[in-house]
Amino acid sequence: MATKIAIIGSGNIGTDLMIKVLRASKTLEMGVLVGIDPESDGLARARRMGVATTDKGIEGLKAMPEFDDIEIVFDATSAPAHAHHNEALQGTGKRIVDLTPAAIGPYVVPVVNMGQNFEAPNLNMVSCGGQATIPMVSAVNRIAKVHYAEIVASIASKSAGPGTRANIDEFTHTTARAIESVGGAARGKAIIVLNPADPPLIMRNTVFCLSDFGDEQRIADSIKRMVDEVRTYVPGYRLKQEVQFENFRSPKQEGLKTSIFLEVEGAGHYLPAYAGNLDIMTSAALKTGERLATAA
Repeated sequence: MATKIAIIGSGNIGTDLMIKVLRASKTLEMGVLVGIDPESDGLARARRMGVATTDKGIEGLKAMPEFDDIEIVFDATSAPAHAHHNEALQGTGKRIVDLTPAAIGPYVVPVVNMGQNFEAPNLNMVSCGGQATIPMVSAVNRIAKVHYAEIVASIASKSAGPGTRANIDEFTHTTARAIESVGGAARGKAIIVLNPADPPLIMRNTVFCLSDFGDEQRIADSIKRMVDEVRTYVPGYRLKQEVQFENFRSPKQEGLKTSIFLEVEGAGHYLPAYAGNLDIMTSAALKTGERLATAA
């Protein structure tokens, strides 16, 4: 029997995740979509698709008869809102998958550490940039120790809703910390760019790693294997060009600089293909929720 879920947040990310669950998941079943704006497109779409809704937020969800059957709650709102939602769900026995950068629970990047920390009641999906780039840092680190990793995530401004914009400060901090704790870098840095180009450009990510000197071919092969693993749940994830290497030497440090250029094309479930930032986030959350459901 499928595991029933609720999604808090009827904006871009929550609606995209709902559609993925309805169309593609064999282990998760939509229970409730939760919002705070009764006129939101997400809530209207959910009602048309036969999904129960509330526009009364977390309190409205807890008051619904459907709440008793919910096992996993996905939060697709903002970092400050998630702190309230997490507190409100304490003692209810619900598992939480957090798509905000609140980082209350341990980080999960499916291809890197899926299955770890699954005893935690709250799992954090880092950020869209983290889901796109941390696998690449990990791929380099498993061949040559990464001392510093810097990522730049560029997303179409049109794909960044109010929740994404409210989370920008948390994005940079949370992603940088996850680059270290999940990706394996000794030090990490994250930058996000909202690209206003029209027509909108698809999500692009640049990853710079400074590591010990290592076999460049082995590193390149490790990166390509990791790309293939991510593509099992994000088909639009790909290398934009060949991996570049440069020997780096300064008075204080030396090593191998690896430059990785990625793009992520969305599946178009809710927003157009340029919204790869939404697609990789919701796809990673879906995969995590399905694994939670089967592990229960």
